Amino acid sequence: MAEQHESAKLAVSTVIFALRSDDETGGVPQVWLPLVRRIREPFDGRWALPGGPLRVGEDLAYAAARTLDDTTGLTPSYLEQLYAFGDPDRSPGAERVVSVVYWALVRSDEAERASVGQNVRWFPADELPQLAFDHNVIVEYALWRLRTKMEYSRIALAFLGERFTLAQLRGVHEAVLGRPLDPANFRRTIEASGTVVATDEYLTGTPHRPPRLYRYNDTIDLADAGPLPRQQHPFEGRSA
Repeated sequence: MAEQHESAKLAVSTVIFALRSDDETGGVPQVWLPLVRRIREPFDGRWALPGGPLRVGEDLAYAAARTLDDTTGLTPSYLEQLYAFGDPDRSPGAERVVSVVYWALVRSDEAERASVGQNVRWFPADELPQLAFDHNVIVEYALWRLRTKMEYSRIALAFLGERFTLAQLRGVHEAVLGRPLDPANFRRTIEASGTVVATDEYLTGTPHRPPRLYRYNDTIDLADAGPLPRQQHPFEGRSA
């Protein structure tokens, strides 16, 4: 008798990051992400990443954007494939599901337009409850990816917009890295890197001398500018 093999289902999920602040943080921005409360087993009632099954004939990136819009109403301009997670035991008591995970970034003003309610809520990325499936591991991986890219790419643009001050840029780095940065050292490092270009514009509405606005060097890609440092990879050798 021929051996029978059961096929796994394919799904997409999205980790979407935004910088937000509240009274508990004293107004200091932190990395937050929206989660969706599950309303069916497995893990009924637990929070999970936005996502859903991949439809026949559907492009992966389109599916990620579709499920994100369906659950949160968000349509981020930056959407990148992160990793595929397919441990056989990640969906206990149900058929095996392999998830292709994307990650996205939105500005604070975009995040405020998210559809939140009883089953959709924002959470600080470093203070998550126990999530459904392996979604805590997925968020941890996405945070590592975000923080690594901050060191060598212009990915902060997704949080800032086209024009920004160096103080605003430093604030993004501090929020993502979770630690303060010396303003003078940060300015010297950024200006020496050639990743930003000073404009002839200044920030208006400030009580003191208006700071100059900068833009990113258009010759540098929004995402990667070089290989990932493998020696810092906390997931090396871990099953996906």
